[in-house]
Amino acid sequence: MSKSKPHVAVLKGGRSLERNVSLKSGARVEKALAQLGYRVDAIDVDARLVEKLKEIRPDAAFIAMHGRGGEDGTVQELLDILGIPYTGSDVLPSLRCMDKVLSKHIFEADGIPTPAFYAFNRDAFQELGAADTLPIIGEELGFPIVVKPAAQGSALGIRFAHNADELPAALISAFSFDDKVLLESYVKGRELSVSIIGSEPRTLPVVEAIPKTEFFDFESRYTMGKADYVVPAEIPAETAAQAESISLKAFRSLHCSGFGRVDMIMDEDGELHVLEINTIPGLTETSLMPMAAEAAGMSFNDLVDEMLQIAIGRN
Repeated sequence: MSKSKPHVAVLKGGRSLERNVSLKSGARVEKALAQLGYRVDAIDVDARLVEKLKEIRPDAAFIAMHGRGGEDGTVQELLDILGIPYTGSDVLPSLRCMDKVLSKHIFEADGIPTPAFYAFNRDAFQELGAADTLPIIGEELGFPIVVKPAAQGSALGIRFAHNADELPAALISAFSFDDKVLLESYVKGRELSVSIIGSEPRTLPVVEAIPKTEFFDFESRYTMGKADYVVPAEIPAETAAQAESISLKAFRSLHCSGFGRVDMIMDEDGELHVLEINTIPGLTETSLMPMAAEAAGMSFNDLVDEMLQIAIGRN
């Protein structure tokens, strides 16, 4: 008699600004796991999460939550307390990767190329006169400057300041999403992503996203037809190898595990600049990691199965 497959809780939704994307990712994961023969319970995460998990007692949790609550170590801590194995990185790497400012400081310390930046929080802006540093920041970073909330995903809240006059409005917009803001030198170039998976991390083929707008924003990422994708990216073999090597170094630098996606820019001189690591990449029909997996000969079901097996195997 064959052993039955584990009982898996798929955690999706939540209350972050990326809720709708998470619901789409979660629905695809549920379908894949069911086709693979797992017993699946889907949970739209809310204040009853712990109660629901204690009721159903799953063997493992597949986290398909994006943004706050899902990618920042919050749900991971709860699952650790409950003793439930889960997919993706554990608490500390999740915290590091969700905070773009913290991750960029670590990149710099470890010699991983990343665009020049400054950052400050709301208290510095409101109480310590940080606004008076803006002329210095503008002079040192040059324009345009990319202004980002420190802890948002899917390009939410990102604004371009093309000149000094646009900087205050961009900051106000970013502060509406987070209490800490990153000001980053704009690197003109090509948007590349390297997905990583495995108990022994390995890279999948490099994906290039070619947005049909100025920037690879939220709408471009999740609306069919708003961007074109090339996988494997049409870049020199040595550049692809370098992108993969840098991505693995960044992944290890932040102590990620299981899987993730490293986003970077290749500038007009062919130099690579790491922007961030996503510890729970999107798994929708327009998401980059499934595209990379398919280019590597993995079906979506294969991808989801490996993600889950890594979680089960390390616990």
